[in-house]
Amino acid sequence: MAEPVSVDVLVIGSGASGLAAAVSAAHAGAAVGLATKGSLQSCNSAKAQGGIQAALGEDDSPEQHAEDVWRSSHETADPRLVEILTSEAPSAIGWLEELGVEFTRENGGYRLARCGGASRKRLLQVGDRTGHAITSALRDAAEATPRVRTFPKSPLHELDSTPTGWRARCGDHLIDATAVVLAAGGRCWRVAEERGELCTNHPGATGEVTQIAVDAGAELRDFDALQYHPNGGAWPPNMQGYSIPETTRAYGAVLLNADREEFTDSLGPRDEVSRAIVDEVENGRGVETPDGRPAVYLDTTRISAHDAELSLPYMLRRYRAGGIDPLREPILTFPVLHYQNGGLVIDTNAKTTIDGMYACGEIAGGTHGRNRMMGNSLLECCVFGRRAGRAAAETARA
Repeated sequence: MAEPVSVDVLVIGSGASGLAAAVSAAHAGAAVGLATKGSLQSCNSAKAQGGIQAALGEDDSPEQHAEDVWRSSHETADPRLVEILTSEAPSAIGWLEELGVEFTRENGGYRLARCGGASRKRLLQVGDRTGHAITSALRDAAEATPRVRTFPKSPLHELDSTPTGWRARCGDHLIDATAVVLAAGGRCWRVAEERGELCTNHPGATGEVTQIAVDAGAELRDFDALQYHPNGGAWPPNMQGYSIPETTRAYGAVLLNADREEFTDSLGPRDEVSRAIVDEVENGRGVETPDGRPAVYLDTTRISAHDAELSLPYMLRRYRAGGIDPLREPILTFPVLHYQNGGLVIDTNAKTTIDGMYACGEIAGGTHGRNRMMGNSLLECCVFGRRAGRAAAETARA
């Protein structure tokens, strides 16, 4: 084991929330360590396709965005966190643009889409690889900041309190820090493996950092509330476990049963759409994939070629590589395990119930309650990642 390394702030995780926290803490003057289980590029955030929400339309407002979040959560979200999420969304978009993210534009403004559970068009996109664009820009910013030292392939094994903060064992490194930011994501990959189900997540989503925090005394909320993405790829085999962008439905695709009948509001909240699909199959109105998996149709032939080529190019390439053209025939879909809604309890500055420990992104609970709207995970990563980084830097200065 090498000699201990000392930093002001230690960030665990290199997804959008961890990168946002590291960049923000460094800009606040802290010396930052960024440790991650795999490579810096390995994260769920980069797989996020649909987009990021922000109330930027003339008919929209942060208050309306907050109302949609509250309603989609079935009134289980923390209103204080929701207010921060939605009110700081426009500034988060501006910050990302300053870092080099180029959101898709059309007719002199942002190309906005209405996602499931939303009452307005407020979803910004970078084609259908929004998460990749955001994490790439944040990673470039972190690597360009001299105050950030990275520790790739250094998973967190132990985290112990010390008189001056924390000592972490990350891979072969011992790292002393005054404050720690946990941004290691959720556990859906591990749960899917245990259940024998498909999952959209990166294999690193196994949840051990949450358990380390709990063992240290941190509190949890809504931890049982795991979310299924309504539109997991069911066929062809190369698409199984793929999260079909919900923007397919924003641009006109609808869900159909075996009789080619609509059976639910295709732009409803995620949990309601997922439940409707499962119920339709259980009631004998679903279809089977060629390998015997349950499914329903997602009629993507209703999407215009213009919309698909501009906002769904990656999806088109993936399906066409598997021998299916989504603009010529409906595709097969079924809900797939996707997101950990609950997690560590945090306050408005992303502080957990333990002094000197912060959490942001999927590992934290409260912002989405028991059901998350699409487009709010990348937003949460940026809004609360920035808050966690700044607050952790302030703790280190105190």
